[in-house]
This record gives sequence, structure tokens and C-alpha cells, in this order.
Amino acid sequence: MYYRTSVEEKVRLPPSLLVMKLNDAVTKLLREKYERRIVRELGLVIAVENVDVSGSGVVIPGDGGIYYDAKFDAITFMPYVNEVFIGEIKEVVEFGAFASIGPLDALIHISQLGNDKYFYDKKTKALGTRKGSSIKKGDRVTMKVSTVSLRATTSDTKIGLTMRAEGLGPEKEKRNAKKVPAKGKAKEGKESKEEKKGEAK
Repeated sequence: MYYRTSVEEKVRLPPSLLVMKLNDAVTKLLREKYERRIVRELGLVIAVENVDVSGSGVVIPGDGGIYYDAKFDAITFMPYVNEVFIGEIKEVVEFGAFASIGPLDALIHISQLGNDKYFYDKKTKALGTRKGSSIKKGDRVTMKVSTVSLRATTSDTKIGLTMRAEGLGPEKEKRNAKKVPAKGKAKEGKESKEEKKGEAK
């Protein structure tokens, strides 16, 4: 899920940036430090906004920089276990499929695609079952986060997903399931037609 978090930090302004306006210089430093990086307490930082620098700054003897207290808003994305997402399949491989959840990609292992057993088809580059269910690149799916392991970079971060629980899975299959009429209702309709025939006689 996406979050807006207020953060306070002491920022060192180097001599090379003293020619810039104070707020612009501190904003530049904070964006370089945080944006597109993963912070364990915050998650993936997408943007730094509303930077506010207070005080006149502190100079330390022997250090050419000036230290300022700054406050800013961090727009972040943090996935939690059992959180449900609707995303798109980005890639299908022999051991499962990679899907997007917000700005991150996560793995749905082949054993977590559903209750039926899935097989990888090299020709179609899709995963399918003997019952006709299939998952391919571009499919929209509903999935739940099963494991989260945050690291310093997005490439090292590991997120596991599952589609085995009720209500999860490919969106196309859910739509098709809604179109199929219930057997009980169809039977009732047939009986009512026969009853009307008898009444007419």
C-alpha cells in the first residue's frame, strides 16, 4: 500500500551547493538520498515532497559543510503479508510467474498459482492446467502477499505471492464464472415451463 510519512533529518549542505537557494539545495540532497531506494522502516521511497528547512544551520570547525534540520514528506510503498493486490502478470517462467504490485515485481511460485497443478508450455510461454485454466503475460490477477523480504535495492528485495485462497486468481476466470448460470436455477426454469404447458392443456 502507498503511504505519506513525515520525516525529520539533519542534512549536511556541502560547499558546492551553497550557491543554490537553501530549500532547493536540501530538496536535491534528500531526493538523491531517498528516491527509488528502499528504507526498511518506510519501504520503497517513491518521492520526497514538502521539504521545510528550519534554523540558521550549524557549522563544525574543520568541516566545510553547514548542517540544517529538515522536515519532509516521503511518499512510500510498503507491502505487508496478507495484503491483497490486483496486478498484471509481467513474465511467465517455468517455476512460476512475476506480477506487479504497485511499483514492485513479485513472484507467484508455480505451486501457489491455484489449487490445481500447473504446467509450463514452452510454445505458448504460458502456465496451464489439465482443466483448461491458463496464466500468461498480460493477464490481470488478484493475489495475496505471502512473504516479504526487503533489501537495500529493488533487485535484491524478494516478495512472494499466492493465489490459492478463495477469491484470488485470474480476473478473466472470475468473469467467466459469473456468466455461467447456476444449475439449480436452470432446472427450476425448465420445471416452470413444463408446469405452464400442463396448465394450458
